[in-house]
Amino acid sequence: MNQAIVLEALIKTVIVIGGLATGAAYLVLLERKMAAWVQDRIGPNRAGIPLTDIRLGGLGQPLADGLKVLFKEDFTPAHVDRWLFTLAPVLILVAAFAAFAVIPFGSVLPVRSAATGTGAPVSLVIAPGVNVAVLYVFAVSSIAVYGVILGGWASNNKYSLLGGLRSSAQLIAYELPMGLGLLGIVVAAGSLNLEEIIVRQAAGGWYVLLQPLGFIVFVVAAFAEAARLPFDLPECEQELVGGYHTEYSGMRLLLFLLTEFLHMITAAALIVILFLGGWHLPGGLTGSTDEVGWFGALARVVVLVGKVFLVIVVFMLVRWSWPRFRYDQLMSLAWKVMLPLGMVNFLTVAVLEQVRWAWRLEGPYWTALLAAAAWGVCAIAVVLLAVAAPGVADNRGCRFTESEEQTG
Repeated sequence: MNQAIVLEALIKTVIVIGGLATGAAYLVLLERKMAAWVQDRIGPNRAGIPLTDIRLGGLGQPLADGLKVLFKEDFTPAHVDRWLFTLAPVLILVAAFAAFAVIPFGSVLPVRSAATGTGAPVSLVIAPGVNVAVLYVFAVSSIAVYGVILGGWASNNKYSLLGGLRSSAQLIAYELPMGLGLLGIVVAAGSLNLEEIIVRQAAGGWYVLLQPLGFIVFVVAAFAEAARLPFDLPECEQELVGGYHTEYSGMRLLLFLLTEFLHMITAAALIVILFLGGWHLPGGLTGSTDEVGWFGALARVVVLVGKVFLVIVVFMLVRWSWPRFRYDQLMSLAWKVMLPLGMVNFLTVAVLEQVRWAWRLEGPYWTALLAAAAWGVCAIAVVLLAVAAPGVADNRGCRFTESEEQTG
């Protein structure tokens, strides 16, 4: 029995790693196509089936890029710390893949023995039933910052070191509001299990409708944690050349770039699972229990993957729609805006859940009423934030002061 469980976990691991690596490669192609669309270009469209004139719209581009990187020289500069220089990308990649050990890609597959007609359903998660799955994902994801710092420090380059320091400060700053946005989900669901959180949303409504303020805080923090524009300060080309991977090339640089897309997939999957109902669709189209047939089980996989894909498309659209923040703006947003909003969201959810529990407010009517109260708090918080914001934006940078302006 134990051997069967280990074998099942190994098979799932191979499928997940292979699927994620392939998906990340084609997400690169999608982002290049989207960049071409925004900039009124055609984009990559030449690579297709080798030795033929079949182009397939450039679908062979990820394979061509991968082969190109494989044949590139993996150069190690003489001034770097070789062991730590090599360890950094490996550590980041392992942490990125490890986060998917508890992320469900569906509910269960109703596998039955052909001889007896009985059997246990197969859970579509590598490590099912982990009661601290949310905590595990955040803990493993936080390990990546050590790889970033190692890469920046071991490169013995001022630009790499500054990129590593920026990344560590950014991750620490935005993990706090992200955690506060998540606490509302944990309080409402009463569980740290990602599968259980999906089931609670299927039964009582998606948390994006019940906790709009928490959704806003979590999404903004997820953008920052994934280091996507407008939060890609650790790799700011205009200031830091290439950031913490300036000295990297070849396969080790590919590992860093692959990790960036894996972090984006992780952030999108968490947004879908925690706020957008996971595999659930309104109207009972995908059910709300594990008692489903093959069609229902596969439909849940398609729904969850489709939602994750749409969120990733939003990530890419934001990259080509928003300018990069200055570093002081990035930190001000975290400590002065997102952190207070996260606290307001947590207090709101705690009060509403206490009211629901104390007065036994069950049913769709009371759920809608409590959701309306949460939306009201969200609107008030946004209005107060807009009123408290300075009337005239000063984009000259924090080094300019009023005294300098008067003397200059």
